[in-house]
Amino acid sequence: MLVGRADELRSLVSAGTRPPSVMMVEGEAGVGKTRLVTELLGQPELAGRRVLAGRSQPLREPFPYGVVLEALRDAGRYLPDARPLNGVTGVLRPHLPELGAHLPATPPALGDHRAERHRFFRAVRELLDALSPVLLVVEDLHWCDDGSRQLLRFLMAEPTRDTSLLLTYRREEVPGGIPLGGAYRPAVGTTSTVLQLRPLDADGVRGLAGELLGGEVSAEFAALLHERTAGIPFVVSETVHALDPQGAMHADGMAARRLLDAVEVPVLLRDAAVERLAGLSVTARRMTEAAAVLGVPATSQLLGAVAGLTPRRARQALVLALDRHALLELEDCRYGFRHPLARQAVYGTIPGPDRQELHRRAACLLRDQSPKPLVQLAHHSRKAGAFADALTYGEAAADAAASIGDLATATELLCSLLSEPGLASSDVDRMAVKLSRLANNGVAQHDVTSALERLLSDDRLSRTHSGQIRLSLGLLLMRQAGGLDAARIQVELAVNDLGHRPDLAGRGMAVLAQPWIGTSPLAEHLRWLDQVDDVIATTTDRTLTLTLQANNLPSRLHTGDRRALATMDTVSTAVSSAEQQRQLARLHANLADACAWIGHYRRGASMVRSAVELASDCGAPYLIGIARSTGVHIDWLTGRWDALDDRARALFEEYRELLPMTSELSLVLGLLATARGEWDRAAAHFTAVGPDEPENAVTPVVLATHAGIAGMLLSQCDDEEAAARAEAGLELLRAKGVWPWAGELLPVAVEAFCRTGREEAAAALVDEAERTLSELDAPLAIVALVCCRGIISAHRHDHVDAVKFFHEASDGYERLTAPYPAALAKERLAQSRLVMGESDAAESFSGLADVFAELGATRDAARCRHTYRATGAVAPSRRGRRGYGDELSPREQDVARLLADGHTNREIAEVLFLSRRTVEQHVASVLRKLKVSSRGELVTASR
Repeated sequence: MLVGRADELRSLVSAGTRPPSVMMVEGEAGVGKTRLVTELLGQPELAGRRVLAGRSQPLREPFPYGVVLEALRDAGRYLPDARPLNGVTGVLRPHLPELGAHLPATPPALGDHRAERHRFFRAVRELLDALSPVLLVVEDLHWCDDGSRQLLRFLMAEPTRDTSLLLTYRREEVPGGIPLGGAYRPAVGTTSTVLQLRPLDADGVRGLAGELLGGEVSAEFAALLHERTAGIPFVVSETVHALDPQGAMHADGMAARRLLDAVEVPVLLRDAAVERLAGLSVTARRMTEAAAVLGVPATSQLLGAVAGLTPRRARQALVLALDRHALLELEDCRYGFRHPLARQAVYGTIPGPDRQELHRRAACLLRDQSPKPLVQLAHHSRKAGAFADALTYGEAAADAAASIGDLATATELLCSLLSEPGLASSDVDRMAVKLSRLANNGVAQHDVTSALERLLSDDRLSRTHSGQIRLSLGLLLMRQAGGLDAARIQVELAVNDLGHRPDLAGRGMAVLAQPWIGTSPLAEHLRWLDQVDDVIATTTDRTLTLTLQANNLPSRLHTGDRRALATMDTVSTAVSSAEQQRQLARLHANLADACAWIGHYRRGASMVRSAVELASDCGAPYLIGIARSTGVHIDWLTGRWDALDDRARALFEEYRELLPMTSELSLVLGLLATARGEWDRAAAHFTAVGPDEPENAVTPVVLATHAGIAGMLLSQCDDEEAAARAEAGLELLRAKGVWPWAGELLPVAVEAFCRTGREEAAAALVDEAERTLSELDAPLAIVALVCCRGIISAHRHDHVDAVKFFHEASDGYERLTAPYPAALAKERLAQSRLVMGESDAAESFSGLADVFAELGATRDAARCRHTYRATGAVAPSRRGRRGYGDELSPREQDVARLLADGHTNREIAEVLFLSRRTVEQHVASVLRKLKVSSRGELVTASR
């Protein structure tokens, strides 16, 4: 697929179909000129044109008229059907013996070389005229001889009526910068198009990489690839071809950078660099090598000093390097390479001793700058063999990066330093502790995890610090898919090793106290919670108090402890350090999460806002991610669904390696898809949560996922499977013992049990939950119990009680600001009133359909409309309502979304409660309005 060139292709097609025309395409090497020409020649609009193509060669002395004659060699296949040739074309016989059978006799010589040249030019034009309609393509005009340029200027000045010329070139390599050797002015009546083909932007690089790899790459990977290749399509392609496809499609952050850094310079790029260097003088080559060693845009003075040249010789050498395009002016008065691979290619040609000396000079020169470029100094010192200096500068750079909140750079620097085999034990201890402190505030995962794992098996790490490193490793593992079980083991071992550090031991215990981790029963978490509370009561360390409260208070709230929110109100928001602010941000983020799961939605939304503000101010990206994903969850719960799926997907892309975020976001995406009747999409999102491996998942997310899957199965009338899924969720809930999380699971479990003839089991479940929840702070679960009693009453045909319970439940949900379950309760209420024969019950379904539609619950809105129609009620006349013209109506939007998801007409009819005939009409209207010819084209366009 041609990526990012749609506008340029349209321009060329337009010009090529309006002869006489001249099309000029300029662009640097590898930018895709030939690819664009190839695509143009395959366009159906140009199918009737006779194509003659020639390509110039980079020869020291190009053949006279070589590129044009190369193109005309192929004219023989068209000449039998061409118009009769003018006698002047006979002068081409000596130049094109391949056409001898078709050309007239050679006319006598004129004896004047200027007249001979003019007659030759006329012969070429006459031949093109006889062949018309014709498209003459000349590629790489910058390598043409002067005769070819003059001939092309002649053809363009007096074009024949049905001839098009297409020329490509690199302006930077054209002698004098003028492609045709003189100014080009289009002749009167000629269609003229001049295109400057630019590199792809980051989105274009992402699209091209996806096409080459056969799957989508992350935005972060695409941005790094764009940075590395400057967006030049050929360089992108060569780089991508050197990658492992699976690794590239799942790479983010440091992993993506490491993957790209490991790519060797493609052979063609390396050879081009060597060839370019060979054409330079010794001094220009030294300047180019200095630029490769420095690695960043540098001034002429710095390049010359690193190269060991006087200012005058350095200036002369730089001019030559620029003239030969070995270097470019990337910023004002700063010079470097077009893209990192070009720099890497040159760097690889420098002999080892010379390279070491250049790095030594660079370090000496940069040492005098203010402020010192610490990262560069560390790099040059290491490459120069000065390992002590590399350690000093590297650690200082990590400290500086951490101080300004650049945790990714600080982490990367420390990981790099710790990989050095020559470090002393004291250095390892010091930097390992720094790394462990940074690890839990950043979003880098697997690289840091690997570094900490290596440290724990490193003999240079003292036993005194191993517990702290192990604790950090456990905290990191908790964020990773499949890592919870291993995380608990590491944290428990760390707590045993940290007897000499009660502050760190307390942090480990606070982690083990968190009830949302895995399948450990509540009693075990309560034991740890009590121990942490003892530490909080005895410590005078404000930072430690906040750290432990950030775990314990939300954990207590999760379990339904009525004292938790009141205690939260007593926590001071005053902080005296960045670390205290981070812990306060963590407290707010964790409390927001707990509020979301048990039903304090207003308080949770407020906590999300304060957590993001606090974390942003102190530079804690992981906490920002936690708060933002909780915010998405609360938006689902409180009915703020507008563009919610886009926001959830964007966050998923950003934090795809972080389990607490991705599992919650997958849940929300699954619930949104269920509300729209997108069953396959919903099932895929629910599966991503990992509900069948709860020991390595976030427990409340798993419980809500069981509820979501059971609800989806009930919508599809698969009652037995729904009951089985609900049983799986209840089994986990009972094993865990945290009943405040039952608010979403209880109603679908009771409904599934009642539908499968197990009303007694449903009633027993409600009684069990009520006994457990009676003394707990669990607002969502308490309201859900009322709804459950209504469901049981309705199945027992006791609709008087059912109406009472559903009315109470809908009011309860509204007090929680939970409009979706409130509307579902109102729908159940309307069903019971309808059965009881109340005259105005049917009208409720029309209003509820509008409520669901406004939320975005397509499936529920369609069900209410269907129920309304089934009552025999007559919908109000549409007269006076707006017409949609070429826009999609709301119903057509529903159909279009399901079509794009690959649903058949029958499936769409079932989801939207419409007849097959109505769906067929909607489908035809959707395809017409979206200007696509088939549903397959719509599916492709939506991806």
